[in-house]
Order: sequence, then C-alpha cells, then structure tokens
Amino acid sequence: MRTRGLLALALLTLAPAASMAMDRIEVSGDKRGFVRVPSGESFVPWGFNYDRDSKSRLIEDYWDAEWDTVEADFREMKDLGANVVRVHLQFGRFLPEPGKPDAANLDRLARLLIVAERLGLYLDLTGLGCYHMADVPAWYDALDEAGRWSAQAEFWGAVAKVCAGSPAVFCYDLMNEPVVPGGKRAAGDWLGPAFAGKHFVQVITLDQAGRPRPEIARLWIGAMADAIRKHDKRALVTLGMVDWSLDRPGLQSGFDVDKVAVRLDFVCVHLYPEAGKLAENLKTLEAFAVGKPVVIEETFPMKCSGAEFRAFLEASKATAAGWVGFYWGETPEELAKKPDIGSAMTRGWLETFRAGPPSK
Repeated sequence: MRTRGLLALALLTLAPAASMAMDRIEVSGDKRGFVRVPSGESFVPWGFNYDRDSKSRLIEDYWDAEWDTVEADFREMKDLGANVVRVHLQFGRFLPEPGKPDAANLDRLARLLIVAERLGLYLDLTGLGCYHMADVPAWYDALDEAGRWSAQAEFWGAVAKVCAGSPAVFCYDLMNEPVVPGGKRAAGDWLGPAFAGKHFVQVITLDQAGRPRPEIARLWIGAMADAIRKHDKRALVTLGMVDWSLDRPGLQSGFDVDKVAVRLDFVCVHLYPEAGKLAENLKTLEAFAVGKPVVIEETFPMKCSGAEFRAFLEASKATAAGWVGFYWGETPEELAKKPDIGSAMTRGWLETFRAGPPSK
C-alpha cells in the first residue's frame, strides 16, 4: 500500500463532502461550450484519460485490491489542475453473463463517484470497452448484431442506474472509437487491430447489408442513449470518435459526425497533432463543429514536439470547448527520476497540463 495512498484516504475521510455544492454540467445556451448549473459559471473540461496505470493495467484490474491507488491517483490529477477524469469501463467486467450485471464492480463504480464528488472532479464514463481480448466474454462475441446491441444497452442501463443520482457524472461516452465497417466481416470479428496490446477500436456490426453506414451508426447511438435515458435523464451523452469520422476522401469510420450527432449532447474527437501539420489538424477539428460543443477527448504530444503541441492547444481554442489528455499514475516528480524517453515525454506533457488550459 503506497504511503501517498494512505494519506489520500485519510484526507478524503476528513474532507467535507463536495457533492452538496457540486453543480451539474450542462451545454451552454449558445451550444459552443458548457455551464455549471445552478451557479451559471462557465465550465471548460480540462482533464485526463485515466485509462491505465503505469503497469498498463486497466482500472478494474486493480481497483478491488488497490483502492488506495485509485484514490491517490484521483487526488494527484486534481492537484495537477484537472476538473474531468475519463474512466474506461470494460464490458466483460460489468456484464460477465447475460442478464447478470456484476454487483461488485457496480459497487466500485458507485464508490468512485463518491471520490469524484469529494474532490470536485467530473467523470467522463466511457463504456463497452473490450481493450483486453482475454477479458471479452465468449458469449458476447458470439452474438449477432441485434443481440450485441441488446447486451450493450443492458450494460448502459446497469451503469446509468448506479450513476443517475450523482452530479459528478459529466457525461456518458457510449464507446471508444466505434466503426461501422463497409461490407461484411467474419463471425466474431468485432475488434480492430491491437495497439500496445489493447484493442481500442470496435465495430458495431459485422454486415453492412447494403445499409448506409451513418444510418447504422445513428440507430446504434439512439439505442444506447435510450438505455441511459431510461435511468438518467439529465447527464450528457457523447461518443469518442476517431478523427476520420468525416465524410471525406480516405479512411472513414462510418460515424460521419454531421450525420450522427443528432442524438449526442456534444461531440468528442480524438486528435493527436502531428509535426508540421498544424493547419491540417485544425481543419480536421473544425469539421467536427456541427452546432454542438466539441471536446478533444484524447490528445497528447505523441507525434510532435512539446512546443508544437502547445501551439496546437492555443490554436484549437477557436473550436474546442475542452481538452482531455492522459494520466497514468505517475506525477511529474516521479517521472523525473526515470531515464527513459517515454517518461520524459509524459513528464513534459504533464508540465504543459499543469500550466492550465488555453485562455478562451
């Protein structure tokens, strides 16, 4: 058990609950950003993807035995200046069997809401994760399209039922980087290629069957949103889209943002700026502005220098209403003790983050 984890636990226990004063977040009247309700103050999402720890473990891999680690990491993200934490929930951990949501993990999620409320952090709850193929139930992959959508709706219903009463829910993100593939795929082939050992991309159908791809996407979004709204009518609903979710030449996800955003409260795009391509990156970002707030839900200086990344952040404020990077459980001070390039890159990003969001 980490010393800082014990300290965080003690502080959380002694601290007065923030939930009594915690506003809910809504879309602003001009549809360009967010506002705190009832205070009426502007809200700019500025936070982290808490998608894994430094050992590449998913949160459900350790939140049972190492809850103090989760609490400590949340306090560290708060201390770095975050107001939003994006948490990735795996399908198999919450619905291991048909019709039987996992009570223990739903309880952990409820506890996470309490931690967020006490710290004044808002959660971007991204669901239906299948990042580790070994954790995906065989019965789930064996389902046809209608069966899979039904199981996904059951997942969201169980999650929303637990979360509905908490002001700490910023949004429900229906799925990380979904795709409607063209044509037909093999039975059970629901996941995209692995990246760093994780499957971040999923398909929502195995057979286009002559249907317009955006129409399939729109129907799926509606089904998931309806499952959430059955239990939580107030929290925002969004979707974590790849930057090729546009109707333009080249790679296309089928989730054409101008055609599928009708059931979303705001738009999320995952955009990693590239060296020497600032104008191109900004043009892509601008294409996601379809009359609703745009949040860059994933970004990181993975393909550019720190200076170029900061330039991108500053320039993107003309379109973006918020930004979410990454935190993997190590502070800048801890990373400074490591000699590898990856640690140096992450430390540089966290120092940039600590400087605060671009001024609007």
